[in-house]
Amino acid sequence: MESRSPSPASAAQSAFLPGKPARTPPAARTILLYLLLVVLPAGLVVALLASHWTGGTAAGTGHGPLPGLTPLARVLAALAVIVGATRLTGFAVRRLGQPAVIGEIAGGILLGPSVLQACWPAVGRTLLAPDVTSTLDIVAQLGVVLFVFLAGLEVRPRALAGRTSTLLVISHAGMVIPLLCGATLGVLGYATFAPRGVQVVPFALFVGLSLSITALPVLARIVEDRGWNGTRLASLVLAAAAMNDVLAWCLLSVVLALAGAGSGAAVVATVSLTAAVIAALTGLGVWLHRTRRRWAAALGLGPLLVVVLLAAVATEFSGVHAVFGAFALGVITPAESVTARRFQSAAGLLQPLLLPVFFATSGLRTDLTLLGGDVRMWACCLVVVVVAIAAKIGSTSLAARSMGMPGREALRVGGLMNCRGLTEIIVLNIGLSAGIIDPRTFTMLVLMALASTALTSAFLTNRTGADLLPA
Repeated sequence: MESRSPSPASAAQSAFLPGKPARTPPAARTILLYLLLVVLPAGLVVALLASHWTGGTAAGTGHGPLPGLTPLARVLAALAVIVGATRLTGFAVRRLGQPAVIGEIAGGILLGPSVLQACWPAVGRTLLAPDVTSTLDIVAQLGVVLFVFLAGLEVRPRALAGRTSTLLVISHAGMVIPLLCGATLGVLGYATFAPRGVQVVPFALFVGLSLSITALPVLARIVEDRGWNGTRLASLVLAAAAMNDVLAWCLLSVVLALAGAGSGAAVVATVSLTAAVIAALTGLGVWLHRTRRRWAAALGLGPLLVVVLLAAVATEFSGVHAVFGAFALGVITPAESVTARRFQSAAGLLQPLLLPVFFATSGLRTDLTLLGGDVRMWACCLVVVVVAIAAKIGSTSLAARSMGMPGREALRVGGLMNCRGLTEIIVLNIGLSAGIIDPRTFTMLVLMALASTALTSAFLTNRTGADLLPA
């Protein structure tokens, strides 16, 4: 065969092939070239800039005792501290048999004014300053909106066919009976705990509302951690919790109107706009299920994310909360579609980052030192905790059992509906900001929310008898 001589380009490339190292110049020549081509130009740059240096300083971009930290650096540092602390506390409570969400809330409380900021106030002026926590709160709210949408995908309305009456009875009984018990406590404690200028009706109604809440985001997280996703019980309870919280937000609008924070027209507008959003999402769901194949092939992750955010904006604008729009969209979205499955697989950042930030930022707002060493205050707090847990578990378990559910399943429904979590804390912050409750009542109700949430996991110790949904 005729051999071909290598081209000049091939010969040049062969010098860099393995086994044929290129020739290197002597060390002295290398040092001389480095001085001429690197060190000398760098020195000329320094000399040029130094000759024009005026000694002025830029506007301060730091904050507190760490002036060198820019706003972005402080946000990133706060994220690192929060994620690290919540991971440690979450791991600790999981070793005790509790869901990680309890540890994440506790981690936020430890970083807040109760412990860390009380011992080292400089931390609050730097990494956890108000401008930083406000940015983190927006990030956290985005995470919970996406997570609740994923939780809505697990609720399949067809699997609840024939159980609509059970759903209504459980949700409404779990709302009204704790509302009655809480309102009674509010009337009895009005003279001692109500802020000056607040009437008995809004104060008692707000305390009753606090006892009647079920936290949908935290409940969805506990159900996921315990591996109950895809069961009929989880779908029933999540749907009942969603109905419960919609009523709770509407009732909160009424309380704010009665307390002077709003008007009667605002209450009517909230109810009307919420009904319109639900009707629009229901129509969208019917259309999606009728055009399932074309929708699954045409809609990508980007458009789906846009729709999720718009649904959250709609319910936030109506005065309820952004999470309910995302949850409702998740319920009506065909969970078996390709796009929905891709969205589920692409949400891997929620678990380690966004959700811990959501739980921790709420814990940062809680100050457990407000009760002090007053034995009477702690006794009143214990009464609130016992009444809240007994009323919620008893009412929902009785409703589920009366509708024909087995005793063990009915008790599990009651235990899950007792989860209050951060929806409760968000509502409590609204009431505190509006002046309906004072800091002492706020702290008692926060402790009640944490105690009831910690008790929730005890009702999901195993999956014996769990009825899985059809694929």
